[in-house]
Amino acid sequence: MAGPVAFFAVFFAYPVVAIVGRGLEIDGVWQFGRIGEVLGRSDIQQVLWFTIWQALASTALTLLIALPGAYVFARLDFPGKRLLRAVVTVPFVLPTVVVGTAFLALLGRGGLLDELWGVRFDTTVWAILLAHVFFNYAVVVRTVGGLWAQLDPRQEEAARVLGAGRFAAWRRVTLPALAPAVASAALIVFLFTFSSFGVVLILGGPAFSTLEVEIYRQTAQLLDLPTAAVLTLLQFAAVGAILAVHARTVRRRETALKLVDPAQTARRPRGAGQWALLGAVLATILLLVLAPLGILVERSFDGPGGYGFGYYRALASSDASGGAFLVPPIDAVWNSLSYAFVATAIALAVGGLAAAALTRKAGRLVRGFDALLMLPLGVSAVTVGFGFLITLDKPPLDLRGSWILVPLAQALVGVPFVVRIMLPVLRAVDDRLREAAAVLGASPLRAWREVDLPLVRRALLIAAGFAFAVSLGEFGATVFIARPDNPTLPVAVARLLGRPGELNYGQAMALSTILMVVCAAALLLLERIRTDKTSGEF
Repeated sequence: MAGPVAFFAVFFAYPVVAIVGRGLEIDGVWQFGRIGEVLGRSDIQQVLWFTIWQALASTALTLLIALPGAYVFARLDFPGKRLLRAVVTVPFVLPTVVVGTAFLALLGRGGLLDELWGVRFDTTVWAILLAHVFFNYAVVVRTVGGLWAQLDPRQEEAARVLGAGRFAAWRRVTLPALAPAVASAALIVFLFTFSSFGVVLILGGPAFSTLEVEIYRQTAQLLDLPTAAVLTLLQFAAVGAILAVHARTVRRRETALKLVDPAQTARRPRGAGQWALLGAVLATILLLVLAPLGILVERSFDGPGGYGFGYYRALASSDASGGAFLVPPIDAVWNSLSYAFVATAIALAVGGLAAAALTRKAGRLVRGFDALLMLPLGVSAVTVGFGFLITLDKPPLDLRGSWILVPLAQALVGVPFVVRIMLPVLRAVDDRLREAAAVLGASPLRAWREVDLPLVRRALLIAAGFAFAVSLGEFGATVFIARPDNPTLPVAVARLLGRPGELNYGQAMALSTILMVVCAAALLLLERIRTDKTSGEF
C-alpha cells in the first residue's frame, strides 16, 4: 500500500488541499465563514440546484432508456450482438469534449436538425440530458445486463408455474435480485452527471453551469479562489456520500445468488413482443448512439468546397487554426498518444499495487483506502489541475515545466479503473497456489510471476486498455496543465470550438473523429480479449 498511498498523497490530496487552503486561509487562519457567504449567494444556489436536478433527471432518463437494452443484451441472442455490445460502450470511453462536439454537430448551430428543420437544441437542458444518456447508456447495460444474464431464468419460470403472471413473477423474483445492480448503476450515472464538465461546458453555454463548470469559471476566468474552494469542498462532500452509498450497494450485490453461465440464458427472440422490443432497442441505439457519432464523422468531411479531406489537411498547418496553437493541431494526436501510454504505465503500476494490497485481509484501513482510490472519478479534476500548478513548482517536485505533469494527472483517472478490473480477478486466485509455490522454494516475486501473472494476464490487458482510453480523453485537469506547444486532443478540440470560423469548427470535428476512432479501436480490441471470468462490468 505504501506506493499507492504516497502517489495519491502527493498528486491528489496535496494539490486539492493546497488549492482549498489558498482560497480559505489568510495569514495562517482558516476563514470558514466564507463557506456560508458563498453558499448564501443566489447565483451559487442556482448552480447547486441545477447540478442536482439535472443529475437526477439524467439518471432517471438513462435508466428508462437503457434498462430495456440491458434485458435485450442479457436474455436475447441475435446476430452481431457481440459487436453491438462493444459499439454501445464506445460513448463511455469517449472524452466528454467529443460527446459534446458530437451533439453540437447534431443539435447545435449548423447541425443536422438546424439544416433540416431550423431547430436548435444547444444551450438548452435537453441537449445536456440527451448527451448524458448517450454517455452513460453503457453503464446501465453493462452493470445491470451483466448480472441479469447470469440470473437463472428457471426461478422466474417456477414462479409462473405456481400461478404468478409474467409481470408478477418478474417483480417478485427477478427485480429483487437486480435491485442492487440497478441501484449501483444509478449511483454511477448520478456521480458522472453530477460532476459533468465537458458536456455542460460545450452544450450548456453561459446559461447552464454545474459545480464542476462553475469551479472552472471561478478559477480560470474570474480568479476567485475562495468561491472555487468552497465549491470544491461541497463537491468533495457530495461525491464522498455518493461513493459511500455505492460501496453499500456493491456489498449487497455480493450476496449469494444462484448464477449461471450467461451463454445458457440467452435465446433467440420468441413472439411478437420480444421481436418488437429488440427492434425498439436497436432503433434507440441507432438514434441515440450511432447518429451523433455518424454526424460527427460526416461534419469532419463536409468542407466549404464539398466533401473531402480539407479539414484533415488543415490540421497539418498551424496557420489554419488562426493562432490557436503554437504548433500544427495534428501534433495533438502524437502528444495525446504519448501522454496516454505513459499514464497507462503509471496507472498499471499504482493500480496493480493497490489491487494486490486490497486482496489481503480487509479491515477498516483497507476499506477506507479502497474508497480513496475512487475519489478522483468524482472530485473536481479542474481543482486537481489548478492545484498541480500552484504546488508542483518547487524542489524537490518542480514539475510545472515538465511534460510528465500531464500523464500524472491522467493516471489519477486511470487508477480507479485498473483497481476495479484487477481486484475481482486477484481475489479469485487461490492462496493455496501461492503457498504451494512458496513450499517448493519460489520467492514471492517468482510466485507472483508464475502463479498470479498467468491468471490475471487478460484482466491486466483490459485494465491497460481502459486506462489508456480514459487517459487519452482526460480534459478537466489537462486543460490547465497542457502547454500551448504540446496540446492534447481534448484541449485542442475545446480551443478550436471556442474560436469563430467554419475552418476552426471543421478542424474540431476532424480531431474529435480521430479521437473517437482511437478510443473505439481500443475498446473493440478489449472486447475481443474480454472474458466473463474477469468479473467486472466493463
